[in-house]
Amino acid sequence: MHDVATHPVSNPKPVLDKPLMHYGSRVLERLAPGAEPCTYRLIEISPMTPHFGAVLGGVDLTRPITEELAEELRRALLEWKVIFFRNQTGFTADHQLALSGIWGPPEPNPFFPKTGTAGVSRLAKDAKAAGNKNIWHSDHSFMAAPALGSVLRAVEVPAAGGDTMWADMGAAYDNLPDETKARIENLTAVHDWEPSWGALMNDEQKTAFRRHWPQVEHPVAVRHPRSGRRTLYVNEPFTTRIKGLSDAESRELLDILVLQARIPEYQVRFHWEPDSIAVWDNIATQHYAINDYFPQRRVMERIAIAGVRLS
Repeated sequence: MHDVATHPVSNPKPVLDKPLMHYGSRVLERLAPGAEPCTYRLIEISPMTPHFGAVLGGVDLTRPITEELAEELRRALLEWKVIFFRNQTGFTADHQLALSGIWGPPEPNPFFPKTGTAGVSRLAKDAKAAGNKNIWHSDHSFMAAPALGSVLRAVEVPAAGGDTMWADMGAAYDNLPDETKARIENLTAVHDWEPSWGALMNDEQKTAFRRHWPQVEHPVAVRHPRSGRRTLYVNEPFTTRIKGLSDAESRELLDILVLQARIPEYQVRFHWEPDSIAVWDNIATQHYAINDYFPQRRVMERIAIAGVRLS
């Protein structure tokens, strides 16, 4: 018989035991430092979590949007970062343009299929075209002035599945260790469409798109252009490297930073129903379209809101 070892055996670390993965409480703030909670007269706020995401009631978006209502909607989006509306029967592409217009003009996506309404993209998935947005990302980060926000409406939803998730990237930044915040303070990252959208193109098509859409750079941690809040701004499909670091250092740091969107405490999950609408702050959040409904049909129409250069 072999002797049994008497010294303690250390347990192996979890596979995802990264330096920024930790257990216990997290810092979860709804507002930027110094900001005060808003009050609302025309809309009802039903929070999805205490700090992130809210369903708005008492609003019929098929009726003209007054300036007073528009201002409350702007405040609600800035405060909650992603807002949802249900039971908007009769909501059309023209209503969608009117809603998005309270934040700014539409910004077309060069890769999305278009509809008959300028600025509106149609995302249709079924048994012949499976969903492919199931990766955490920020819309249009490959542009020099990324989309400020997006407005998405459900045209046709599956009987089950097809939810969308959002992650609060302000919370992702807040919970970084101080040494990591100091490390990324003055770093910039390269964003590029080619690793994702380019996979669907031949060389000639990529060359043609590259003439109009060169690589761009954004700070790794940006200041939100409206709230001033510090926000982590890197994402898996479009952020390719961090400038000033070796390839190995860049990859190691990006692996840690993009992991932050996957932490459940920073997330909300929305179940789509007919006549549902979502509006999100594209600088403050990332999102993930869950592809669990194939081969059912799911049709959405989206407007991206033109943005500004980030700093």
